[in-house]
Amino acid sequence: MAEFLPRLDPVVHSDWNADAPISMEQAAQFDRDGYLVMDNLFSDEEIAFLQREAGRLLADPDALEEETVISEPGSREIRSIFRIHAQSQVVARLAADRRLADVARFLLGDDVYIHQSRLNYKPGFRGKEFYWHSDFETWHIEDGMPRMRALSMSVLLAENTAHNGPLMLIPGSHRSFLTCVGETPEDHYRMSLKQQEYGVPDEDSLAELAHKHGIVAPTGKPGSVVIFDCNIMHGSNGNITPFPRANAFLVYNAVSNRLAAPFGVDKPRPEFIAARGEPQPIVPVSGPLAEEVLI
Repeated sequence: MAEFLPRLDPVVHSDWNADAPISMEQAAQFDRDGYLVMDNLFSDEEIAFLQREAGRLLADPDALEEETVISEPGSREIRSIFRIHAQSQVVARLAADRRLADVARFLLGDDVYIHQSRLNYKPGFRGKEFYWHSDFETWHIEDGMPRMRALSMSVLLAENTAHNGPLMLIPGSHRSFLTCVGETPEDHYRMSLKQQEYGVPDEDSLAELAHKHGIVAPTGKPGSVVIFDCNIMHGSNGNITPFPRANAFLVYNAVSNRLAAPFGVDKPRPEFIAARGEPQPIVPVSGPLAEEVLI
């Protein structure tokens, strides 16, 4: 039977000070709601640079590591490209950008590394939904992430509207851990990356969370960044509009929170989904995102 367990870890792991990369109000919002939207971090030129790279990667999937390219269920449309920071200098530079990395380091109170990265595409008319889930449930059970000391950043590469399947979040749901009923099948990732059916919350518990906290769907222009805690309940609808949705998705984990053996399965998920090696702390980089400054 599913149950709600109290959160044992802080949400914001640093004390705010005048040198922090976000305001006191932003830190308080992240602590309270479990998410934060940051606008106007990147110039129009930087956004165009990122969009060109996303288009290049989508246009030539054969040039990428085969197992990292995930198609939509029932079609050949690309749903996600994983481990993208290791396959694209542009995304590697984005992940190390001080405007993102310093925020992750502050919120997690530690040096950080990339636990997972991907480009998410939700094409017009045919983009499928991502069902409700807490990332930490999977990262703990299947990857061996010990504590709730990780966060995700979604960098919008196309306008996210109320209609084209934007990210939905249940603010405040990060304050408790909802257990999921059922045994996780072996090599579950092969199915779940296309359409998750195990490790998802039951409808009664979801309804309780939604009635208690409500649901928000942050929208924004290309270049906006949605930051959310590893334990917040989130998902997205399908996209039946002609307007595609795309984002660069970066998961930062605290170096002190490196993966151990999985807590609920015998075999961990592969490296392209969850980085298991010796963590390589990100060294934040300043300056504009442009061709001539790629790392």
